[in-house]
Amino acid sequence: MKNIRRVLATCALLGLTVVGLTGCGMNSSADKDILRVGAIGFASTLEPTENYFSWVVVRYGIGETLVKFDDTMKAKPWLASKWSVSEDGKTWTFTINDKAKFSNGRKVTAQAVKESFERTFAKSNRAKTFFTYDSITADGQILTIQTDKAYPNLPGSLGDPLFVIVDVQSEREGRNFSADGPIGTGPYVVTSFTKERAELAANENYWDGDVPFKRVEVPSINDANTRAMALQSGDIDMAINIGPGEYSLFADNKDYTVTEASSLRDVMARMSQKGELKDSNLRAALIAGIDRDSYAKNLLKDTFIAGKAPLPPSLDYGFKQLKDTNQYDPNKAKTLLAKSGWTDTNGDGLVDKNGQNLSLVLYTYTSRPELTLYAEAMQADYKKIGIDVQIKIVDYTMLDELAKTGDYDLLVSSVVTANTGDPVWFLKQYWGSNIDGDNPNNGSGFNNSRFDELTTLAGSTLDATIARNAIINAQQILLDENATIFLGYPKINMIGKSYLKGIHTSPSEYYVITKDLKKNM
Repeated sequence: MKNIRRVLATCALLGLTVVGLTGCGMNSSADKDILRVGAIGFASTLEPTENYFSWVVVRYGIGETLVKFDDTMKAKPWLASKWSVSEDGKTWTFTINDKAKFSNGRKVTAQAVKESFERTFAKSNRAKTFFTYDSITADGQILTIQTDKAYPNLPGSLGDPLFVIVDVQSEREGRNFSADGPIGTGPYVVTSFTKERAELAANENYWDGDVPFKRVEVPSINDANTRAMALQSGDIDMAINIGPGEYSLFADNKDYTVTEASSLRDVMARMSQKGELKDSNLRAALIAGIDRDSYAKNLLKDTFIAGKAPLPPSLDYGFKQLKDTNQYDPNKAKTLLAKSGWTDTNGDGLVDKNGQNLSLVLYTYTSRPELTLYAEAMQADYKKIGIDVQIKIVDYTMLDELAKTGDYDLLVSSVVTANTGDPVWFLKQYWGSNIDGDNPNNGSGFNNSRFDELTTLAGSTLDATIARNAIINAQQILLDENATIFLGYPKINMIGKSYLKGIHTSPSEYYVITKDLKKNM
């Protein structure tokens, strides 16, 4: 009876009915031709140049890129079978796989890839933060990209989902990418899409092997507990990122396959320097005032590593040698506040200055369960040192806009640090100087010319040692300037029923519904 109630509760939370067992049923796994995946939904459209919605296009097996990352984040051939670069590092030549086809049957030629890239650059300001090209030319299956300067990691940049290859001709013929999804090269095609649910069908023209499922259903289940309940009840076959509170339900359970990987993610709290937090002492107090070690060990049950630096220890960029001078010390935090004139003059438990209490607004979103846990723990710790923090939960799209405008005090989010196999783009994207809007994703007001010099050097040198040292030194500047609170680094997971084969958690988090994922029943 308890199991029945649990299933009914899950269905109610998902907004589904039990009738017919097609929306929410205990025997949904019986159909070997259908895959159901509980995912975190953040994309409101399937337009790949909008926000970070291209991630959904690649994760759901709709589109593919020229290169694919292995588990060490090295770029391997995918739609491109090989590539080479000139001695000066500015001319890249890619050979497009002769077998590759779009889902409408049209061949993927170099010209089609050229048009796809040109569309991305025309529609996305973010594309220019990866590289700038002087020309792209196509000759049969040979694509040549001439860049304005050397970009040693250009193949890695093209592995970011923003550069997913789409059939631009289909758009000219009337395809609406936002509503209907782009025509890509992946094993599945879109049959319907809303932010709450995606439905996919097998790509009959798939070029890279058999497609295991006739249909794939992806309900957006943003609540971690509800995802776990849906997996337990059998309403879904697989769940993406089960939270720390539910993880133990599946670990060491023969009925489930659990895969996890050391994350490239950084959960961080950006601090806007456009308001009170332009004061470095205040930013330092906010860093020293929270117990990140306790959050990782107790709150998140050792599914996180305590934060310290911009890049996680899973990447070889000097984590141990970097110096964090603002480790947890509430007394130091109070001293720093007092140094800037913030003391409790009226005994109400909150520090004040010029008759005003220090009150900050923290924004975050719910699709990653750890974010609200962090936000509430920070709120409690800040109250202990006399700072009032109000938490506001917003949609991911709004959070992205706030990040650009800087209209926040604290902004807690989870970000992949090496989405191209190289962390330079991440560092420049979030902390590179935003002069006249040329780096719109950094709306925080932070800018540092030496940091810009180091990240530019790291992104242009062909010497790996010089690049690594520049990245380490750039991180130290962020720590010295109290630019951001680095909260922690999660492990990521995918958990499925034991009959599912081919579940694999990739550090990049780009590859979820793949041709290798199948039922063994």
